Amino acid sequence: MNVDFKELFRTLRRRWKTIVALALIATFGSLALSLTTTPTYESKTKIYVTSDTSTLQDQYAATLYASQRIASYAELANHRVLLQRVVDDLDLDMTASELAEKVKAEVETSTVILQITVTDTSAKRAQEIANAEADQLVEFLQELETPSTSDVSQILPTITDPATFNANPVAPRTVLNTVVALLIGLTLGTAVAVARELLDQTVSSAEDVDKATQVPIMAAIGLDPSVAKDPLLTDLTTFSPRAEAFRLLRTNLQFLDLDHPPRSIVITSSVSGEGKTTAATNLAVALAQAGRRVLLVDGDLRRPRVAALLGLEGSIGLTTVLVGRTKIEESVQKHEASGVFVLASGPTPPNPSEILQAKATHDLLGKLRDTYDMVIIDAPPLLPVADAAILATATDGAIIVTRHGKTTRDQLEGAATRLNTVGARTFGVVLNMVPKRFGQMNYYYYYYAEESQPSGGKRSAGRGKG
Repeated sequence: MNVDFKELFRTLRRRWKTIVALALIATFGSLALSLTTTPTYESKTKIYVTSDTSTLQDQYAATLYASQRIASYAELANHRVLLQRVVDDLDLDMTASELAEKVKAEVETSTVILQITVTDTSAKRAQEIANAEADQLVEFLQELETPSTSDVSQILPTITDPATFNANPVAPRTVLNTVVALLIGLTLGTAVAVARELLDQTVSSAEDVDKATQVPIMAAIGLDPSVAKDPLLTDLTTFSPRAEAFRLLRTNLQFLDLDHPPRSIVITSSVSGEGKTTAATNLAVALAQAGRRVLLVDGDLRRPRVAALLGLEGSIGLTTVLVGRTKIEESVQKHEASGVFVLASGPTPPNPSEILQAKATHDLLGKLRDTYDMVIIDAPPLLPVADAAILATATDGAIIVTRHGKTTRDQLEGAATRLNTVGARTFGVVLNMVPKRFGQMNYYYYYYAEESQPSGGKRSAGRGKG
């Protein structure tokens, strides 16, 4: 399996919040657990076990005897009788069974040495228990290994390393636990980020747009919470990422085809809620402020919003002109603040698709194209209804507005396919509500943050580069 490290890096950059969040949760969770856990201390002692050569034939036999039984002696370290003696000896406030959980005896590899380890919440008590355990075990083993016919034990257990006081707790290991938790959190966060990326079918990159439509991104409009209250950009001379995005869209539109520049364009989307009306209106404003004579047509006869957005009369417009109730000259209004001419939708008809498909509509759009420098039509979404595709065939082409992180790649691909099917030209895609981390937005936010600094001539120098 080939790993695309470039794509992986982009994924990690897009999902860095997930990675950091899980890493912090794991780190602080481990730290909190370590700080609230009662420390435990450890003390060790060692017993060397050999046999009494006076009771056996030779030294080899004595050593063999001890080595064969040393494992059993380790098991006897947790014998109930022995542990009870330790409890009584130290007057411990615990039972023999509870003490057994604190005592561990093991044989050092290839030796006849027993190591007894005692853990306790008190370093001093751990030392006392270890020493008492060793003393009682020596006595206990000698009792067991003394034949009934003799007063001499066959083994000679000797305490070689008495238990010592160890003030450093063995648990919890706060630093180690925290580092391990951090690594686990980073690993888990990366896995979750990659999984979310694989499961996320929304349009979130230029690559997604290219794969779905095979057309370029004409502009990336940043996510701005203030748009809900103030969607219209009446002054595009401001130094802001959003204003710059529409200036870029205007520039790209002007250079689409130098030999045959477009004069009429449909602005549409895949589904509702992607910001097409706001994008169409602000594009019209941007073109008007560049000295173009622009007509904005509300071609969304089902859910018209242009007139309300601009504060104009919506009862006369496209439908009243098409049915002959009003003339085009008296139906076009002018938005004084921006200089944009507007043809509202008019009353909502019962059969929008049939009206838009009529020859009268195509003739009207052709007439408007010859009258104005640019005609921009706000059309319904492509996937729910056929209206936008119909309008696109009567104009020079269409621009699809798609919402970053919400519109799926399948929806965008379906919208582009609708236009291709009817033979309409798709000029490009406007990626809307883009977060700052997106490539183009990174540039805008950095560049205009620099522009806004009140330091000398930086602004004019920066604009000269653009």
